[in-house]
Amino acid sequence: MVRRSTAALGFDLGATTIADEVFAKIRQAIVEGEIASGSKLSEPEMAARYGISRGPLREALRRLESSNLVERRANCGARVVTLTFAGLIEIYQVRESLEGMAARLAAECMTPAEIADLRGLLARHRDQVDGDPSGAYFQKEGDLDFHFRIARGSGNRRLIGMLCDDLYYPARMYRFQFGMTGERSQAALAEHGLIVDAIAERDAELAEWLTRRHIRASRRYAERRLGARQDESRGSE
Repeated sequence: MVRRSTAALGFDLGATTIADEVFAKIRQAIVEGEIASGSKLSEPEMAARYGISRGPLREALRRLESSNLVERRANCGARVVTLTFAGLIEIYQVRESLEGMAARLAAECMTPAEIADLRGLLARHRDQVDGDPSGAYFQKEGDLDFHFRIARGSGNRRLIGMLCDDLYYPARMYRFQFGMTGERSQAALAEHGLIVDAIAERDAELAEWLTRRHIRASRRYAERRLGARQDESRGSE
């Protein structure tokens, strides 16, 4: 299998396959809306766009389907999932339950060093929000993502798999495109601080309650933004 550095594509992940590179690139484009939700993914066009053969592209598309970012329909080929009210509500309902559980477990399981790291991450986020009130820091992913850190801190491998693999990127897609602007980012940052305090105090019940409330508030905000976009689309027709 062909392997190469990811430096040319802007990733610092060491040696990976071409399919790995393209998977990460397309995933980022979908999450950020560069490839619009509901778009058909033409294999010839995608292969030309990324300068690869159809084999690695098909592998990348299969992985995107497994990540719940792409869907295949009979006689229609691959399409980016469509952002809908129903889909948003489903994702946020699951997030509220699972992330609440993760916060409860994190309060019981995270080491003092891990909590200190989480506080450090939150302090960096606070500095970034002060410098850029647009909410751009909420678009960070992986270890730089607050929710990712708490999920991992739960210590429950199945829960980590559901939150960090199955649900993570579809949730980021909604968060990135509808979830955070300056007006919401300040409130969300304050909510994150309360969650960290509860985890540090080993108050599992409070950590879960605060996390569930935080996810509900984020859902309501995302619903309003998605609704506004749909109203704009109908008005331009």
